[in-house]
Amino acid sequence: MKKKQGKNKNFTKKKKISESDAFRNIEKKVPTITPKQKISTGIPKYVADRMAKRIFFTAGIPTIMGMSVFVVSYIIVTRNIAEIPPSSTIAISALFFLLGLGGLSFGILSASWDKEPGSFFGIENIPLNIERAKAAFRPASQNFDEKK
Repeated sequence: MKKKQGKNKNFTKKKKISESDAFRNIEKKVPTITPKQKISTGIPKYVADRMAKRIFFTAGIPTIMGMSVFVVSYIIVTRNIAEIPPSSTIAISALFFLLGLGGLSFGILSASWDKEPGSFFGIENIPLNIERAKAAFRPASQNFDEKK
């Protein structure tokens, strides 16, 4: 069954463009970046790697210990080594999880953004990284005005 065609007399066929012309036109429409414009690509890879290492030690180890409290407590109770109340198991586990949460924040905030790594603990980087985090949540116009 054939489709009915409209009776629009102003109907014109689309102009076909060759591939080379199409790509030539695309290249013309691509905006160029002037040296004054700065593109933010986010956190540099070397900083992200440094943060990941710090997070592994300051958050990963306490989190693993928080999970292992349940296993150790189970083994102690089932073998009748000692009687451990469930509330103390949960409290100790919660303490390790909170320590891991604090370690997560510390691992992110203590990482140096310089090319060469900072000190072992990185405590000197915390105030600077807190200011960077605050600036990231301000409106862009406010950040621009402060730099002038």
